[in-house]
Amino acid sequence: MAKRTIIEINEDLCDGCGDCIISCAEGALKIVDGKAKLVSDVLCDGIGVCLGHCPQDAITLIERDAEEFDEAAVEQHQRALAASENQTTNQSDQATPHEPTPAPMCPGSQARSLKPPSGGNDAFGFGGFQKQAPAMVSELQGWPVQLHLLNPAAPFLANSDLLLCADCVPFAYPNFHHDFLKDHSIAIGCPKLDDVSPYVGKLTEMLQRGVNSLTVIFMEVPCCGGIVQMAGQALEASDVDIPVRLVKIGVRGDILSDDTFSKKGEPA
Repeated sequence: MAKRTIIEINEDLCDGCGDCIISCAEGALKIVDGKAKLVSDVLCDGIGVCLGHCPQDAITLIERDAEEFDEAAVEQHQRALAASENQTTNQSDQATPHEPTPAPMCPGSQARSLKPPSGGNDAFGFGGFQKQAPAMVSELQGWPVQLHLLNPAAPFLANSDLLLCADCVPFAYPNFHHDFLKDHSIAIGCPKLDDVSPYVGKLTEMLQRGVNSLTVIFMEVPCCGGIVQMAGQALEASDVDIPVRLVKIGVRGDILSDDTFSKKGEPA
């Protein structure tokens, strides 16, 4: 053990929001009794990415005696987290909020809130080559989007209008961003190709944490009905009282049906 740079958490300032957990690629942090805690010194690389994601400034870098950062231990810890996440969450009727689900430990799946750029996208650069683009903007408001990677505690999901979308829909429906994605958070999945066993639990937790509405958009092919069934199971398990919209898209990109239900599945 030697002196090195490592994080320190001021529990008096920490409010347990979980933003630091989402930003920590090693999974070195977790919420315990409403406060962020360092799981183990060997999991902390001392770089301090989590500092910039603490709204309370409760995390600092200090020099102290600590075990060396161990990449092998991080990999083992990540495998354990992944195995735990792949188990279906037991969603019983609980009055207290769930602890934030650890984010998958891949930098590309780090949760981030996105704001559509103002003024549109005028050009895209490809290795110095400028290519003019149509006057359109991305309406994506959060990352990641794949339900398997998405953390139910991601800040951009809270109090959002959630769009649960089959993978193929954005390719079939040409105006997807403007007509459906705009002003929505999104979670995508494929009930035929994905391991959907954790999906109901994840979606249930998202609903319990608080979303304003749920839109389920799916393709006309029979297997795609699985995403509707998954949404129904999550709505029943979460026992939330929100508007639900079901949209079926044809393989040629047309809208075959668009039904909105008010509260508790009653037709609007």
